[in-house]
Amino acid sequence: MTPSTPDVAQMRRDYDAAPLLEGTLAADWPAQFGAWFADAVAAGLPEPNAMVLATADPAGRPSARTVLLKAYDPAGFVFFTNYGSRKAAELAANPDASVVFPWFAMHRQVVACGPVARVDRAETEAYFATRSRDSQLGAWASAQSQVVPDRATLDGALGAVAVRFPDAVPAPPHWGGFRVTPETVEFWQGRTGRLHDRLRFRRAGDGWVVERLAP
Repeated sequence: MTPSTPDVAQMRRDYDAAPLLEGTLAADWPAQFGAWFADAVAAGLPEPNAMVLATADPAGRPSARTVLLKAYDPAGFVFFTNYGSRKAAELAANPDASVVFPWFAMHRQVVACGPVARVDRAETEAYFATRSRDSQLGAWASAQSQVVPDRATLDGALGAVAVRFPDAVPAPPHWGGFRVTPETVEFWQGRTGRLHDRLRFRRAGDGWVVERLAP
């Protein structure tokens, strides 16, 4: 190893944040998530709604990418994408996923796992109408996850779409939302000596139980 090469094995940081205890946990996962999400926004974290989405193909081979959370409620976490993308194809074949909110600057993570389904068309169209025109045109121009020969091809497709839709841009039929309906939601708080606090809401019948996991 040369002097200029970082020693990955020695990269570590101790976490000294306040504990996450059962007595201070919110009554349900949406309330706890909302409180932590508000903390992340108040702390000025860049794109606090960014979440890592993990899916798997029919053979169980995983893939992951970062997407943006666009809504959440007791029914789950919502994101939007091209229905022809790799993630959408994997979800069609294997409709379960995990999302991770990596709020490392606050020594926190939230991990949710559960089945995934498309949102209804009205919800997709309502959200699409709030997007910038550039983002709306991009949803039409990009055949997401497909091979393209060069950037010029993508820029050309964007120009053609701009001509096609000089005014209002409708939501593409191949584009829309997914909702991850969690069966588990884990709240992870970093602690000293790697003895982190991990409290998990787990669906049990019509309700939820809270479990502490060993770090």
